[in-house]
Amino acid sequence: MPRPKRTTAGDICYHVINRGNGRAVVFHKDGDYAAFVQLINEATERLPLRLLAFCLMPNHFHLVLRPYEDGDLSRWMQWLMTSHVRRYHRHYEGSGHVWQGRFKSFPIQEDDHLLTVVRYVETNPVRAGTLGISQPAKWPWSSAGVPLGKVERPKLHLKEIFPSAKERMPHHLDAETLKSIQLSLKRGRPFGDAEWQASISRQLGLESTLRPQGRPSKKKGSGYFSP
Repeated sequence: MPRPKRTTAGDICYHVINRGNGRAVVFHKDGDYAAFVQLINEATERLPLRLLAFCLMPNHFHLVLRPYEDGDLSRWMQWLMTSHVRRYHRHYEGSGHVWQGRFKSFPIQEDDHLLTVVRYVETNPVRAGTLGISQPAKWPWSSAGVPLGKVERPKLHLKEIFPSAKERMPHHLDAETLKSIQLSLKRGRPFGDAEWQASISRQLGLESTLRPQGRPSKKKGSGYFSP
C-alpha cells in the first residue's frame, strides 16, 4: 500500500510525534531535555513557526505546531531532528539511528478538538504513570510546566489563535476520546468532526487514513488498507 502523501500545508495545526529507535530512551537526563528545548528555540529562530504545546518524554516527544507556509513544518522538523541527532552522537560518542524514522503528524481542527489534543499532550506524563507525576504542571519538560535551570521556555502561541483556551480546555479526557486521538496518531488521520475530516483529507491527499482497516473484501475493485 502506498503511503499517504507527506503534505504539510501552512496555517493548519498539526500534532507531531516521534519515538526513539526501537522505543529506546533518548532523553536520559535533564541536560538532554534542556538541549532539545534549546533546539526548539533555535529552530523557531531559523524558521518562524507557531508552537502551541509540547511534551518531551524519556523515549518520545509530542509537539503541536502551526506553520505559516506550505512545507514549513517539514523543513522545521528536518532541521530539529538532524541537529538533535548530531548533538546526541557528539555528546554520547555514538552513531546510528536515534529516532525511529520520519516524524508522524496529523492535522487538527481548530476548535475544541485542538484543545483536546493540547490536553492530551500535556497530560502525557500523568498517564505514563512511571514518572511519578500527579499533575501536568509538575513535569518540567512540557508546555504545562516550567523547565529546570536556565533553559529558556519556548514561546507558546496557543492563546493567539485560541484566546479562550484556558477557559475551554478540557480537564478530563474520557476513554473514547483517548482512543480517537491514538487512532489518529497510528494512522496519521486528521482529528476533527466528520465533515472537516473529509474536507481536509481531500485537500491534503489523506483520504486513505479515513478508510476502515480490516480484511480485504472479495468484491472486485475493492481496496485493502492494512493496519
